[in-house]
Amino acid sequence: MTRELLRAPNHDRRRSLGRLAYRWMHHFLLHGPGDVQDVSLFELPLSDELSGLVLDCYALDPDGRRLYDSAFFSRPKGTDKSGQGARFGLFEAFGPCRFAGWAEGGEVYEWMGFRHVFKRGEPLGRPVTYPFLRCMATEEGQTGNVYDNIYRNLREGPLREAFDHLDNVGLTRVYLPQGGEIRPSTASAAGKDGGKETWVDFDETHLYVLPELRRMYATVRRNMAKRKDAEPWSFETSTMYELGRDSIAERSHALGKRLYADPSLPRRFLFDHREAPHDVDLTDDAAVLAALREGYGDASYAPFDRILSEIRDPRNDLADSLRYFFNQASAAASRAFSLTRWLELVRLNEDGTPYRVAKGALIVLGFDGARHRDSTALIGTEVATGFQWPLGIWERPANVDEWSIDEAAVDAVVAEAFSTFNVWRMYADPPYWESAIARWAGRYGDKVVVEWPTNRLRQMAFCVRAYVGAVQEGDVSHDGDERFAAAIGNAVRQPLNFHDDEGKPLYVIRKERTDSPLKIDPAVAGALSWEARNDCLTAGVATDTGPPRLRWL
Repeated sequence: MTRELLRAPNHDRRRSLGRLAYRWMHHFLLHGPGDVQDVSLFELPLSDELSGLVLDCYALDPDGRRLYDSAFFSRPKGTDKSGQGARFGLFEAFGPCRFAGWAEGGEVYEWMGFRHVFKRGEPLGRPVTYPFLRCMATEEGQTGNVYDNIYRNLREGPLREAFDHLDNVGLTRVYLPQGGEIRPSTASAAGKDGGKETWVDFDETHLYVLPELRRMYATVRRNMAKRKDAEPWSFETSTMYELGRDSIAERSHALGKRLYADPSLPRRFLFDHREAPHDVDLTDDAAVLAALREGYGDASYAPFDRILSEIRDPRNDLADSLRYFFNQASAAASRAFSLTRWLELVRLNEDGTPYRVAKGALIVLGFDGARHRDSTALIGTEVATGFQWPLGIWERPANVDEWSIDEAAVDAVVAEAFSTFNVWRMYADPPYWESAIARWAGRYGDKVVVEWPTNRLRQMAFCVRAYVGAVQEGDVSHDGDERFAAAIGNAVRQPLNFHDDEGKPLYVIRKERTDSPLKIDPAVAGALSWEARNDCLTAGVATDTGPPRLRWL
């Protein structure tokens, strides 16, 4: 099956405001940035699948209420998902997008040169009172493709005539002439407006892997329940996700599968996913092209020959190509750790309560971090059990541009660790922290606090390999900290140009790109802490717990 379409049992496309929406969109709207930028939808209409999506998203129950409060639309890269999000947003802002009764026949809706005569039995439409639309972006400083498309339509398209002053159409928000607004938002701003949303666009939710993005999604979805008459709903689009990273797209796909399996559950979630077939000979160009055409459906405008060349390009990860172009969920080969495996290793007591390390236990520490941009982490490992937990993770807040870590706060956590536990070693990566590490070595002993430079690549490669193996084999356990888990999932492999003595390739871990907001410092600190544990065991140090050694006082 290349398409999964989940709809409510009483779904009926004949009972939908979608036909009115479709005609309204084709009258007023332009295509967004791309090869057909500023071409009217009247000249280049929507494909059958996109027009069907419009009908489905505006389906009504027999009482005229919206049938769905959320929709998930999953298609390969380059199938105008963001464009469709913008079209929904503009109709929600200006159009007759809510039920206003059943037509007797002959009723007329007119607005700015658009005229629609209703047939008997057709649902009548009305605008939303004070529409508040939010277009979610994943990174600070970005407005996102959906808002950019909305902005261009309101500046260059027929809808500009709805405004007395185009000053109300800004790069950071739109003030609607009838009241209300359209706003691009990031995680730092999403929960600050008291839940006025009538429509929300969540674009490319396979990127929603940061804890703050998942919290943002949950907060905004929860806020939408506050406005009864407006019948708020959300539109979520994505290409497929990396398996095991717990993105919002992965959660949405799991929800769709669950609803398929249990028809007794309420189906207020519209799920529409298309992918290429899996049983394809990837070495056969003709077979790959056929699979792409099937996966793209009626998006026949896609440049399939160019996509084939991207799939063949050795610089591109095949798993990424399968996600982007085949729209198949896959695990990226570049990821250093299996996040799915990591999440299985949460340690609990026999009664199901969280495991905690006892005071005085023999532990080791790993420390890595930055000062201003990324994050800093101190990870502990109990020698006897291999249990890891973060004693401290310090990250730049999402809504702050200028930030510097509070060194006194880090110093206090280090001091508490040494006063509470029996610390055998602390391995610390020195860049940016040389003076602090020297101070700790002077306080706790230079044989206990040891500089461990992660830029010694061969040494670091063996450290990483041992840690990755320990995770895979289940030798590591942890407390389930969300930020620690996110860092494990964010770490990607950086291959080195040398091998071990057996000729096996070596690699270290890094961020997926230099400016990525996805932090990995806790994962590096975890690897250093695990290295310290291995050295402790190799040295034959007893693993039974005892009172803290206070020789540094």
